[in-house]
Amino acid sequence: MKKWIRIGAWILFSVGVVVVLFLANQEQGNKILEKPDILIHVDGENAFLTEDELFARLKFKGYIKEGQKHDKLDVAAIESYIRKMSEVRDVRVFSGIGNTWTIDINVRKPIARIFNKFGESYYLDEEGVIVNVSPVHTARVVVVTGFIPDRLNSGGVPEIINNDSLITIRKLDDVYRISNYVCKDPLMQSLIGQIHMKKNGDFVLVPLVGDQKIIFGTARTDEEVREKFEKLKIFYEEAIPYEGWDKYEEIDLKYGDQIVGKKRKGYKEEIEN
Repeated sequence: MKKWIRIGAWILFSVGVVVVLFLANQEQGNKILEKPDILIHVDGENAFLTEDELFARLKFKGYIKEGQKHDKLDVAAIESYIRKMSEVRDVRVFSGIGNTWTIDINVRKPIARIFNKFGESYYLDEEGVIVNVSPVHTARVVVVTGFIPDRLNSGGVPEIINNDSLITIRKLDDVYRISNYVCKDPLMQSLIGQIHMKKNGDFVLVPLVGDQKIIFGTARTDEEVREKFEKLKIFYEEAIPYEGWDKYEEIDLKYGDQIVGKKRKGYKEEIEN
């Protein structure tokens, strides 16, 4: 008899727990949601997405509505929509206790602004991913111009380096190697303002100070890029302080371990006068 009493008590307890959970979930589902707590993490000063912009996009798409109940919140759909934004690297969307919910976003860091030969413009981020231009925000990064064949929708650097057939056709991986070095090196970041690609595939760097042209040549490997920039840094640190910014109109890094400087016409005459 006592055994059946214990079994009956456990059954009643279990049913009670289920009923309580059902009523709690029903009450939770009927709660009116607050505005989401939006956390946007940015590495550096270039923030392509703000809380207000994201909230406006979600509202425009119908993911957020006035008087929206908790049980109408589609966390998976919202997370999927945000993840497809080119400026977003990672996102988590989750609901909290009561009527609160959170959107946690890591935004991509741009390293270069590309203007290709088709008249399109886009950013390249630190992972080589293409990021759409924002009508609201402009990033202060190195500008890349010239005969760049890579289009806005053609895929980023990770796609190129994993496909041997694309390496000979695309140039975005070469652009990435140069701009990534410039972005990470404090000296080059303060000196180089523009990267230009010629028809033959060679790159020319345009400094922010002075009006020299820096003939960089190809950028097929990370080692090649590093060695050329090391030569350029030696030139800037050891030659420029003694000879001045105006002596050379062209600095050529294409010839092995040498740095070939083309003197500006009339330079000596200007000094003598």
